[in-house]
Amino acid sequence: MRTPHCFPAPAPRRGVTLIGLLAWAIVVGFAGYLLVRVVPTVTEFYTIQSVVDRIAASPASTVAEIRGAFDKQRQVDATITSVLGKELDITKENDRVVISFAYEKEIELFGPVFLLIKYAGRSK
Repeated sequence: MRTPHCFPAPAPRRGVTLIGLLAWAIVVGFAGYLLVRVVPTVTEFYTIQSVVDRIAASPASTVAEIRGAFDKQRQVDATITSVLGKELDITKENDRVVISFAYEKEIELFGPVFLLIKYAGRSK
């Protein structure tokens, strides 16, 4: 007499389907595309912030000197394109020069879809 072979029940299949893989590829691709488009504007903001901090700590005392120093730095550092020296707000608080700036960056994503980022900063 033969004994019947008992085969274990097949394990549930785990993994990613082709449609799931395509969906994840689209999500990861779009996130990568956003990063490629946004990172240069964030880098520009931090460059402007460091220039403003450096100028505020310098001995430049008049508004014209501060704006001139910023414009000279803009000529040296080609990544600063969004702010001009004449757009800086320069005030004095407790015998300390405070330089503030604000600007908007509009990034075209695709077709009629744009991403608007508002940047604002001030010297420390």
